[in-house]
Amino acid sequence: MHYGNIKKLDIADGDGVRVTLFVSGCRNRCENCFQPETWDFDYGKPFTEETVQELLAALQPSYVDGLTLLGGEPFEPENQRELVKLLRRVRKVYPKKDVWSYSGYTLEQICGDGHPHCEVTAEMLSMIDVLVDGRFVEALKDVSLKFRGSSNQRIIDLKQTKVAGKIVLYCE
Repeated sequence: MHYGNIKKLDIADGDGVRVTLFVSGCRNRCENCFQPETWDFDYGKPFTEETVQELLAALQPSYVDGLTLLGGEPFEPENQRELVKLLRRVRKVYPKKDVWSYSGYTLEQICGDGHPHCEVTAEMLSMIDVLVDGRFVEALKDVSLKFRGSSNQRIIDLKQTKVAGKIVLYCE
């Protein structure tokens, strides 16, 4: 897996102060994507143990609320297989920090039988608190929306969704 960027003090991609990992690789290729360079799976730097250590260190301060995964596309199977390992470590070291993820796929697509579902999808979803799902749609772009770019995208509370057995939207 490769990544394009790490933001250590991000306040735009989830509640509070966040550490944000921008992974590389995306098959969605949304029109007017804000980071089309991240569509390439080889864009940026290789994701290594040193990268994991950098992320864990950045998450350490008490004022950091959690980790956000975006891209590119975290739910491409190639990325899921690496990200699930990272999430296991984050959950072990920082069990009280929350995890947000963005995806151009809907939760229904992620959980379905086809792409992008793979052998680690359920485990990855179990370690994510909030999922912002759905493709960016230029015709539905709305700069007044918090934490998303277009009005079709949902901010899903995955923990409450699991309890309720139906989609529960995150309340800001």
